[in-house]
Amino acid sequence: MTLFVPRSFYYDMFTTKNQLKPFNWQPCLKIILLVISCLTLTAHAENYPNLNNDEDFSLMGALANRDWHNIEDERWNLYTQGTYITNYHPSFPAAYTNLNDTPNSLSPNAELGFTATVTFYAGVKAWKGAEFYYAPEMVSELPFSGLKGIGGSIPNFELQKNGTQSANWYTSRAIYRQTFSLGGTESAVNSGPMQLAGTVSSRRFVFTAGAFSILDIFDKNTYAGDLRRQFSNMAFLTHAAYDFGADARGYTAGFAGELYFDNWAFRFARIAGPYDPNEMSRNLNLWNHYGDQIELEHKHEFYGLAGAVKLLGYRNEERSGSFSDAISAFQADPTGKNATTCTTFNYENPNASAPDLCWARKSNIKMGIGINIEQSITEDIGTFFRGMYSDGKTEVYSYTSTDRSLSFGGIMKGTRWGRAKDSIGLGYAVSWLSPEHVKFLSMGGIDGFIGDGAINYSPEQVVDIYYQWHALPSTWITFDYQHLANPAFNADRGPVELFNGRVHFEF
Repeated sequence: MTLFVPRSFYYDMFTTKNQLKPFNWQPCLKIILLVISCLTLTAHAENYPNLNNDEDFSLMGALANRDWHNIEDERWNLYTQGTYITNYHPSFPAAYTNLNDTPNSLSPNAELGFTATVTFYAGVKAWKGAEFYYAPEMVSELPFSGLKGIGGSIPNFELQKNGTQSANWYTSRAIYRQTFSLGGTESAVNSGPMQLAGTVSSRRFVFTAGAFSILDIFDKNTYAGDLRRQFSNMAFLTHAAYDFGADARGYTAGFAGELYFDNWAFRFARIAGPYDPNEMSRNLNLWNHYGDQIELEHKHEFYGLAGAVKLLGYRNEERSGSFSDAISAFQADPTGKNATTCTTFNYENPNASAPDLCWARKSNIKMGIGINIEQSITEDIGTFFRGMYSDGKTEVYSYTSTDRSLSFGGIMKGTRWGRAKDSIGLGYAVSWLSPEHVKFLSMGGIDGFIGDGAINYSPEQVVDIYYQWHALPSTWITFDYQHLANPAFNADRGPVELFNGRVHFEF
């Protein structure tokens, strides 16, 4: 099948002449609807409601087949995963790079990068309702340009802010989970990583404490979240504007509560952020600096097809820098409070004519609110939508350099062409900056990820298309293409073509 896209559509989608011009949604909706309509004009698919399910082989399954393990009511389980992602971008046009020695541009020369991760998951049941989990993890990586020069659309979601090409082992998760049954109907829970098989009540309260990723609990989405099997771009892992508390690897410590009442769920959590933005050491004084989040979820059926809506809000209290305060400090004393004179934590900007956030750091509040929607369209096609608005007054503390974000797209299983465990996905994401953030960057300032020395502001946009091939039992190979417009929100640079290959196995 050949799909032709008009030139005018491509131009409208990836060029923005005026930064104040309202965003045109029509082209984005056209491509999603056009592709889905082309895919659905075939024979009716079999029922494969779980787009991430594969039971070809696992250690737990092998033991269960020999009656050595009860995989329907587990006392313990063990799993592992391994993922290798290779990245490439060819050279791309750029009017300037690292202007006035500002260091955070993506290199316009061709680059290769990669990540390799291995994770082990162990779970055990203790007393009634109590579960303990431990997950050591390894990462090795080589990012483009030292992970600089891209805002909310980092092409490889596995990249960490302090990773090296040498293998580094660490504890990703060490948690205690306690479930209190409140009645309702019973349903089965399948065996999996960080999940012990058994039964669960539709009305229950779940308490979690320890070290974990907040995305283990919040902002889950069936069709955009499991990026070791789905999209590769970080814009589809969660809201790009969700500046959740986490260390440089993306993990945190704290506690969370979840109240489930049939089709409704309410969640709250308080978690730790780092002492300094985008650094490793966590500030575990959760009564001083912290990140709070709440989420309300409702699951539904639409003509017999499953869907869910989640509303998420977060509020961080951290020692962070306000963009406006940094600009004011610089304007009041350009020679004494510029980017080269700060002796406390900064991003090492050698541009002496630029402001620096280190002169503005104090206890500040950062807030955001977002919506997350997923909906099955047929038994083998699912769609997703996310949108978040953050206040954009202060620097990015733990996630991407984005103040407002939106993403949507769809995934389809390969049942229609006889490849039930393959899948294909198409997603679009766009990110924006606040006016204060843009002004700070235009003066040569930088944050943890972006800063070209100047900026011709335009929203950063990415299209991510992938095909996942089920090559062997519990092994998938993914071919991924991304088109990135306005890297680091700068229309003077790009567009950038991005090519990814991924091998993922589970055991």
